Amino acid sequence: MRSLAALLLLGVPAFAEIPPERAAELQHIVQQDCGSCHGLTRKGGLGRPLTPEALAEAEVEGLAAIILDGVPGTAMPPWRPLLTEAEALWIATHLKLE
Repeated sequence: MRSLAALLLLGVPAFAEIPPERAAELQHIVQQDCGSCHGLTRKGGLGRPLTPEALAEAEVEGLAAIILDGVPGTAMPPWRPLLTEAEALWIATHLKLE
């Protein structure tokens, strides 16, 4: 994972709002649930790649909105019933950095 300085440059406070135990759970969700469509290495599959390179131009807030609300007409489901906005921001930031 990249340094804390990279997080500060992004200006995303979501990491500070997520307890370590929940961060581990979110990491598991990314690996297992997101990985089932986007590939376990997040290089793509049914869903598009979720690598830092593929997401380089994406805004963290936009990614979080997609995570929360899904993409109508595609296989991307809304995760809002299971995740908070802070958690979606954490995942979006995590995807851009790792």
